[in-house]
Amino acid sequence: MLSQAASIPLFGMPGLWEWIIIIGIILLLFGATKLPKLGKGLGEGIRNFKSGLTGEDDEKDETAGKDKEDK
Repeated sequence: MLSQAASIPLFGMPGLWEWIIIIGIILLLFGATKLPKLGKGLGEGIRNFKSGLTGEDDEKDETAGKDKEDK
C-alpha cells in the first residue's frame, strides 16, 4: 500500500513566479544583449539536428552537386 506522500509528485511544472525567477537568473547570467544571439544559435542548432535526422541536407547536397556537373 502506498502512502500519500509517495503518490505526490516531487517536481511539477513551474508556476508563474518560478518562471519569472528563472528568466531573471538567465538575464543576470547572460545579459540582455547576448540573449538574441543565444536564441539564434539555439534555433540553428535545433534546425541542424532535425535536418540531420531527416537527411534533408544530404539530399540538398546531392542535388546541388548534380546541378554543377550538368553545367
